Amino acid sequence: MSAPVMVRAADMAGTRRMLRVVDVLGEMFVDLAAGRTRSPARTVLEHGDRRVLLVSPAVWERRAVGSVKVTTLTPENPVRGLPLIHGIVALTDLETGQITALLDGAQLTAVRTGAVAALATRCCTPDDADDLAVIGAGVQADALVRAVTAVRPIRNLRLHSRTRARAEQLADRVRDIAPGTVRVTVCDTARDAVTDAAIICTATSTDDGTPVVEADWVTPGAHVNVIGGTHPDAVELAPALLADAVTVVEDRTAALDGAGEIRAALAAGLIKTEDLYELGGLVSGAVDVTGRTTVLRTVGLAIEDTAAAVALFEERRTNGQETGGPAAVVPTEEGTPDGHA
Repeated sequence: MSAPVMVRAADMAGTRRMLRVVDVLGEMFVDLAAGRTRSPARTVLEHGDRRVLLVSPAVWERRAVGSVKVTTLTPENPVRGLPLIHGIVALTDLETGQITALLDGAQLTAVRTGAVAALATRCCTPDDADDLAVIGAGVQADALVRAVTAVRPIRNLRLHSRTRARAEQLADRVRDIAPGTVRVTVCDTARDAVTDAAIICTATSTDDGTPVVEADWVTPGAHVNVIGGTHPDAVELAPALLADAVTVVEDRTAALDGAGEIRAALAAGLIKTEDLYELGGLVSGAVDVTGRTTVLRTVGLAIEDTAAAVALFEERRTNGQETGGPAAVVPTEEGTPDGHA
């Protein structure tokens, strides 16, 4: 039996790889919405003070692949100069049972979460949408910039973070990698960042019900990717916006369990469960969002790791290394990854 291929963080960088992950995720979400694959709930084991061990399995039958992700969340790590999240993903061949690849779990999480947002952005925005606002400046915000710039010709990027120094660092990385291509502005307030933006991404570590972005700051017809929050009732986007927007989720059941904005909007009577559209329907063309304000609220699914892992494994096996390009913003190890474990 051959040894598993090691897919490290550096093997996940670059526009070509990101686009490959976006495309394969699109295939998977169509299967998920049609009931042709499954993504069971992850197992969460708490230990110590807010320390968590998570195990997330999933299989994608049509591709004959499965994966198991083991992730740790250690809140003390950022002050130690270490990432909040460590993890590994084992990709398996369902026909033979062999483990075909081992992937860096923290980086895969950032890449696939960014790619899910990029997939929704591609479905919900015009081809020439070029104005992006990102709230947050952690690892996941970095990955969102990389993902969205892979699918849209971003020319203007506005950043805001509660810690301005973090936003400045992210801005400098984008300027270094895409000199003269993207105009980057660090804004003092979230409102300044999102006003008039065609695409908005929120990726913060908020832990309460106070919105980071208010509904009336969002331009009608804009698309919003809501990624962050640290527990099921945390809110980044004012739930009032969902009353008038097309609200897209990865999976209805998962969203009802873990998406703070959706839970709050349902409790307030602003939306009904049937107002939630699954991303697979958007990809297949069953959902028309023309001219509408759109919101993607993600919570993260194990099957996303499976799809992203097989995309990166196949890309590495076929094409090997890639030098990157203007959109290849590689997330740093600093700070808190604001995405899903």
